Amino acid sequence: MKNETLYLQRMMEASRRPAVVLAIASGKGGVGKTNIAANLGICLAACGKRVVLFDADMALGNLDVIMNFTSTYNISHVLSGQRSMEEVIHVGPEGLEIICGASGVEDLANLSEFQRRRLVSELTKLQEQNDAIIIDTAAGISKSVVAFSLASDHVLVVTTPEATAITDAYAMIKVLVGNSFGGRISLIVNMAESIVAGKKIYQQIASVAWRFLGAKVDCAGVIAWDERLRRSVRMRKPVVLAYPKSSASASIAALATKLSRGMAVRTDNESFLKRIANWFF
Repeated sequence: MKNETLYLQRMMEASRRPAVVLAIASGKGGVGKTNIAANLGICLAACGKRVVLFDADMALGNLDVIMNFTSTYNISHVLSGQRSMEEVIHVGPEGLEIICGASGVEDLANLSEFQRRRLVSELTKLQEQNDAIIIDTAAGISKSVVAFSLASDHVLVVTTPEATAITDAYAMIKVLVGNSFGGRISLIVNMAESIVAGKKIYQQIASVAWRFLGAKVDCAGVIAWDERLRRSVRMRKPVVLAYPKSSASASIAALATKLSRGMAVRTDNESFLKRIANWFF
């Protein structure tokens, strides 16, 4: 009954404008992508937005671990038809709605037609009921990562100062451009030595992307190395809640404010449903 009431309430409150879909991606694992997704989701929700955070890693979903809660149901129950998306939502800090990924489920490219259609249908409902959907993609550039990214309005690519992370972040940008991505691409430099050093890394990547790909890459922000961020991970508590006055929290809050002011859907006249279906079917 509670879920039905929530569903009806959200349907009545929903704006006619579809939710902006933000995909957070990285060519490499271990760059803090999921941590950024969780903290960004909390900050956007605190700005008064209706936000859903979706862990799209079907094999190694760990959003529940990072945010320290146990969810009875996850995306695997939606794919099987046992539960609707509304029924697997966990309400987190600031009203952020969280959909946990699964563990050991087949990659989206290997899902059955029923499972793919089920996923597309449920995600489309979410877009009609919210202001923003944050998709925490799996690491790498698998077909499912590319599909979610290309169907989004805005892709936030996360990198660190490591040479391999920079190379893989550029590879992700190259894949997006090569597939004629019609949305916005931004770069987040995480674990930078300093804000200045992080901006230099952004400028290097943006310059190469413009020169060789003809692509404009915006600077989403820089998150400088902060020991309190590492501590919060060990505590299994988002840094914006554990250490709200830390430099990492300030950087993520600034990104959320920037996004909340400039969120806009793509203008290519294709819905999220159609874009995602183009890749899954």
